[in-house]
Amino acid sequence: METESATDLLIPALELYRRVVADPMSSGADAAAMVALARAGLDDGGRGAEALVAALRAQAWFEHARLANSAAKSLLDEAARIARSHRADERLSEVLITRAAVNMERGSHAAARRDLDAALEAAGGEPPAEAGLAQAGLFFNTGRLDAAAVLCRRVLADRTASTDLRAKAANNLAMIEAGRGRPAEALARLDEADELATGLDALGAAFCSTRAWVLAQAGRPAESLERFEEAERRFLGAGLPTGELLMEQLDALVDLRLIPEARRLAVRAVREFTAPDVALMAADARLRLAQVDLLAGAAAEALEQAGLAAAALHEQRRPGPRARAQTVAVAAALRLDAVGPAELATARRAARTLQRLGQPTAAVDAHLVAGRAALALRRTRTAHEHLAAAQALARGRGGTVLVRLRGRLAAALAAQARDDPAGVRRHGRAGLADLSRHRAALGSAELRALASGHGAELGRVVLRALLRTARPVDVLAWLERTRAAAQLVVAPAPRPEVAAGLAALHAAQAELDAVRSAGRGEPRELRVRLAALETEVRRTAWKHPSPTDPAGRPVPVAQARAALGDRVLAAFGAADGRLFAVLVTATRTRLVPLGAVEDVATESDALLFALRRSTRPGPPRSLATARASAEHAVDALRRALLDPLGLDPGTPLVVVPDPTTLAVPWSALHPAPVAVAPSVSSWVRSLPAPGAAAPTGRTVLVAGPDLDGAQQEVGELAALHPDAAVLAPPRSTVPAVIAALAGADLAHLGCHGLLRVDNPTFSALRLCGGDLTLHALDQLGAAPRRVVLAACDSANGFAYDGNEVIGFVGALMARGSTAVAANSAPVGDLESVALTVAIHRALRAGAPMADAVHAGRAGLDREDPRQFVSWCVTTAFGGG
Repeated sequence: METESATDLLIPALELYRRVVADPMSSGADAAAMVALARAGLDDGGRGAEALVAALRAQAWFEHARLANSAAKSLLDEAARIARSHRADERLSEVLITRAAVNMERGSHAAARRDLDAALEAAGGEPPAEAGLAQAGLFFNTGRLDAAAVLCRRVLADRTASTDLRAKAANNLAMIEAGRGRPAEALARLDEADELATGLDALGAAFCSTRAWVLAQAGRPAESLERFEEAERRFLGAGLPTGELLMEQLDALVDLRLIPEARRLAVRAVREFTAPDVALMAADARLRLAQVDLLAGAAAEALEQAGLAAAALHEQRRPGPRARAQTVAVAAALRLDAVGPAELATARRAARTLQRLGQPTAAVDAHLVAGRAALALRRTRTAHEHLAAAQALARGRGGTVLVRLRGRLAAALAAQARDDPAGVRRHGRAGLADLSRHRAALGSAELRALASGHGAELGRVVLRALLRTARPVDVLAWLERTRAAAQLVVAPAPRPEVAAGLAALHAAQAELDAVRSAGRGEPRELRVRLAALETEVRRTAWKHPSPTDPAGRPVPVAQARAALGDRVLAAFGAADGRLFAVLVTATRTRLVPLGAVEDVATESDALLFALRRSTRPGPPRSLATARASAEHAVDALRRALLDPLGLDPGTPLVVVPDPTTLAVPWSALHPAPVAVAPSVSSWVRSLPAPGAAAPTGRTVLVAGPDLDGAQQEVGELAALHPDAAVLAPPRSTVPAVIAALAGADLAHLGCHGLLRVDNPTFSALRLCGGDLTLHALDQLGAAPRRVVLAACDSANGFAYDGNEVIGFVGALMARGSTAVAANSAPVGDLESVALTVAIHRALRAGAPMADAVHAGRAGLDREDPRQFVSWCVTTAFGGG
């Protein structure tokens, strides 16, 4: 920078400050050089003081932008001293306004207020727009949204204010409107902010993040996730710290119930904001970590983090965020059964504070927690007061679906407390109708399954009321509303973006297979690349637009009864740790109480352990012991689950399990044919239409790699199906199999199965050079009508809160398969050949899948431990 006179430096210094605000990271070096020039100018008879003050302010804003707020404050302290000593009141006012913002970030709201008061005094007359915006920020961070909105509107309407100030005011108004539960108004304000911020890279990146956050609040997740990716690119491109972006991202992930991902971001944010320089954001990050821990079921950790956040927020004099932290702390205490009068008083104060500050969304949560705490202490009148307030606030103008859902939960709890089962049911139906609309807006099967968790507690409240007072048919109808609901949404069409990601993933898997075959282990860099590709595929799937087809409705119970014929249907459920079954025949429906969930889970785990032992090499005595243990567990499960139903041994059975009974080997518990289904509705829809001709179409036979039995199996099946398309190694690649399966009538897949508890949507069937995952199934379009999955663990799935399960069987049925045969545990490779050939022979003769599986199992030698495993775990799903 060329040397200029001290007086001439003022205008460039002021202009430099504006450049630093617009693009701080690229202007920091210029600010330091300007400060050096201005210092040299001070020796010239004291002239140039204002230029130095302006230059110090520019350098301070650069330090502030990179979160070095202590350095920024030191620079601003010096600038303020110089401005005072030279009576440069206008420059002093500007410096004090900037220092107020820095002090806010450092968590010192008292110092920020003092600076703003002094800035207004130094300015004299009409306060500058910048001071108004800073005051609005102070109000916003303390939770006073109404007061902040008044000042932001004033700045936005001030045509003398600079463009960047007006753009910030519009963005801040958007955040305020979103905080009030008005996302549509927030998006309109962001349109103003974007128009004003043209050419201001740093502000544009921040506004993009705000828009992504608001879109999440508005129930538009696909657009929200797209915007967050754009915001991240813009933050990184501008060299800006990403801490605030992280916190807005995790808010959106929480709404999508992507809790592990949200927690990783929360932990990262807490780590990034540990320094005293960013105490304000550190407290906000800790509050978010407490909220995520609570959702993750880690109540003790949530209580600890909420306490730390509340203490910091109290010290910062921020009543709004502190009230939110106290709400989380009381909610965690409720989970720990540790609520007393003190916690109730805290929750009541928090609810009143948030309502007074104009934060209806947070106030709904606080009133709901206060109502729950009062119910726990049997203070019914107090409970009704807070639950009614939550319901009223949730119905407010512009409230989002998820806020309305929490209001419905409050209303249902209140109705339960006054022993009004009809009211409980009414609010439950209305809440789940809202949830259905929210779920239908999600294009990813995973997100739809997760979204059901928003209604899990409401579902449990209604179920308790129904079990006490309603008819069995009403209990069954409610179960149908709350299970496998994600499958009622038609899967979206295949997406090229997902296909491209899967192609890259399959290429990396093929590379890993080649390395393994060469005996070189698993290079860490390749494993890291595979994990990154999985994450990319999953995130791309999250950004699917919502399906164009509307959400389906559960099948009426009368229709299900008419479809049963000579079959009996048993739908299982659980409430308060106890199992029950709704038993349906063609003429009646009855409710049968059963035993404790824990007892059934213990026997299921024991059976699975014994079955796994039976498939491993070992001495005959050990295998016989494992087989005896398995037989004992099967008998115990039969006594607990089916004997109380009083079934005729020869009656075909349809089972609709709940997540607690999903792993039960139902075929082994009943001597007649058994069909399992995710829901009554999915079973009815899988039945062939009365009088319809038997469908004809392609048969596809697939053998995966490294399975001698699979190749032998496919060879024998090819003789049974002479016109079948046969794909065996090395031709059985993922693209080839996907192309062959689409729209087939019958498919057989003999492969290694991989159940991914860590990442359920990447549960897979191992093919040549890659895995056929649930994401790959999205590329099918129409799934085969009938599928035999001769793969270990292929019947298993991952249960989500809200009675949703993600697995291969549900994914195939959601895409049009009417019948699937699958295994719920590892089975022997060669030992399963005879069983699957027998199943196919029966299918070819026209038998439904349940009858075909039953016939195939009948030919097994149950005295042989390995064949006993196949007899236990081979299960028919659906009605086709």
